[in-house]
Amino acid sequence: MAFKKELKTICHLAWPLLVAQITQTLMGVSDTIMAGRYSATDMAAVAIGVGFTLPIIVFIQGITLALPPIISRFNGSKQIDKVANYTQQMLWLALGFSLIAAVIAFIFEPLMQFIEMEQDLRYITIDYIRYILYSMPAFALYQVLRNYCEGLSITKPSMLIMGIGLLVNIPANYILIYGKFGLPEMGGAGCGVATALVFVAMFVATWIYTLKSNKLAKYDLYSKLYRPHYQDMLECLKLGLPIAMTILFEVTLFATVAILLAPFGAIVVASHQVALNFSALMFMIPLSIGMATSIRIGHLLGEQSPEQAKVATQCAFFLGISIAAFTATLTIIGSDVIAKLYSIDPPVIELASSLLFFAALFQFSDATQVISGTALRGYKDTTAMFYLSFLSYWGVGLTIGCVLGLTDWIVPKMAATGFWIGFIAGLSTAAVTLGLRLRYIQNKHE
Repeated sequence: MAFKKELKTICHLAWPLLVAQITQTLMGVSDTIMAGRYSATDMAAVAIGVGFTLPIIVFIQGITLALPPIISRFNGSKQIDKVANYTQQMLWLALGFSLIAAVIAFIFEPLMQFIEMEQDLRYITIDYIRYILYSMPAFALYQVLRNYCEGLSITKPSMLIMGIGLLVNIPANYILIYGKFGLPEMGGAGCGVATALVFVAMFVATWIYTLKSNKLAKYDLYSKLYRPHYQDMLECLKLGLPIAMTILFEVTLFATVAILLAPFGAIVVASHQVALNFSALMFMIPLSIGMATSIRIGHLLGEQSPEQAKVATQCAFFLGISIAAFTATLTIIGSDVIAKLYSIDPPVIELASSLLFFAALFQFSDATQVISGTALRGYKDTTAMFYLSFLSYWGVGLTIGCVLGLTDWIVPKMAATGFWIGFIAGLSTAAVTLGLRLRYIQNKHE
């Protein structure tokens, strides 16, 4: 009975998060497609700009992910008077980091002069990056308010507001890229302005919701202004920094592999990107389950129910592995069809189809490790998660990938296939080590 109840609760929390994550991914897809239809140079500028700004965005987002496990525990223990203070302390913290990012926008142009590229590409890239960095305060405030809602088990607003963001993004891209309604044509730089407008729109929409929502009224977020408090902000930072660095290391790992594969030619890199892009889409499912699990665990621990928190974790693993079995089967059966959705080039389709087999195996370990990691967030155990993830991704995964993909030490160079075997090894290591850590922490709470 307890298992069925928790399974239902996690599904109820997770599905709006899944829709929100997919919508967020679609924004990036629309930027790339619309800039690419304007010109190859503008598409390249957006791609380079994303490469520079994504680590900053991911870092700020990671810091704010410390908020749900903190306030969900207060909510579960009925200490709702503490929710507003910690939410505002996170607002101060995130705003501080975002202002640093905005300042970087003023000094970024001279730094770009050291990177060799065509002048047109350089100017478009600089403009794109500048607009994104200017909007970081709005992005940071949105992320805090989003995590405030999610930490209190209110996840549907994230889905709806992300939908608003997508509705702003597509027409704004079109108007700004092509210069409609009397505005100048901005090309790829227009994507940067459109993204900035999306961040502002989502912040304003979330602020209005949190201000007017009857469900949130009892938490009194806006009735009192809490000044920055060093100890409370430090608590948020100690929990959020390992989360931010873990996500950052995972994102940079995949970017590094794309660079290492460059000498093998465009077909290999393109095939790798096809498999990686599809895997990223599938990853949204266990990630959403994990985020829901983190919220639920925090709430149950606040209620002094560690046994029920353990049941919630078991439900998450059951759900994640079951869905991974389904999506992995579809990936193997439909590998050729999937590859053809991304490319019309036969060599790319052939190699991408073979890599999608590894992408299917990848989904089991990926689901296990992300649910273990997010469950540990719910237990407010993030430092060990950071070390274990770094060791698994970079120590095991990248090392095996480099040995198999770039050298003849064990077998002839396997290129992209070698790196995908490395991914599986690294994520499997993360799944085992994070799973063992989770079990240790659960026993400790009991």
